[in-house]
Amino acid sequence: MKVLIAEDDNLIRKTIEIKLAKDGYTIISCAEGNEAVDSIRTELPDIVLTDIMLPSVSGLEIVSTVKSMDKPIKVMVLSTMGQENIVEEAFRLGADDYMTKPFSLTELSIRVKKLVKSI
Repeated sequence: MKVLIAEDDNLIRKTIEIKLAKDGYTIISCAEGNEAVDSIRTELPDIVLTDIMLPSVSGLEIVSTVKSMDKPIKVMVLSTMGQENIVEEAFRLGADDYMTKPFSLTELSIRVKKLVKSI
């Protein structure tokens, strides 16, 4: 299972990478939205974890891009923005799950496993 992480905060991205790699996932790591969109198209991950606020392309644009592809890719949005309208927009665009930062790595791991089961 391939998981793409789109997160511009290096510490958060590395922490998620380490946890999910320990869980047995192949990790694709991106710090910018453009890089994430390109990697999604070439790598075809099974799951995408994306922050909302990214340089160049937003997490909402990533959700929209992923959901317009032929391959069914699960998307979890990660954000410090707890505003209802952002959450609603992410789900309207097709996000499969949403977590507000800061979050528990254990909870993240459980939610990723749940997404894997739904593939």
